[in-house]
Amino acid sequence: MGMGEGKKVPRDPREGGPIWNWVYKHLAGPAEVAGAVQGGSPEARELWKRDLENRKRYTREQRELKRAAREAARKR
Repeated sequence: MGMGEGKKVPRDPREGGPIWNWVYKHLAGPAEVAGAVQGGSPEARELWKRDLENRKRYTREQRELKRAAREAARKR
């Protein structure tokens, strides 16, 4: 027997029966992305932007501290 012979392979989730329907809907189906691209509410978007800016500022400050430490070590 070759591959797939004798077995009915569902071409559509609705052909698989109630258990397959549940699995497809809750575990394997298309993601629900309502508002995902836009980032949800304007408040959430503002908080995200503020958090990102704080992270960038912290990274810049750490970079400057490391650079200053290297410069101080080099001048000794």
